[in-house]
Amino acid sequence: MTRLLKVMLILGLLAVSAGCGQKGDLYLPSEQVAHYLGL
Repeated sequence: MTRLLKVMLILGLLAVSAGCGQKGDLYLPSEQVAHYLGL
């Protein structure tokens, strides 16, 4: 269950960052999430 929520949160962050043209404020969190997952 927690894994599903984590995936949804990640997809949400990526969708927001992509939708806003990867602005600095939104690009950093998605990069941190990617680093957290080891991508």
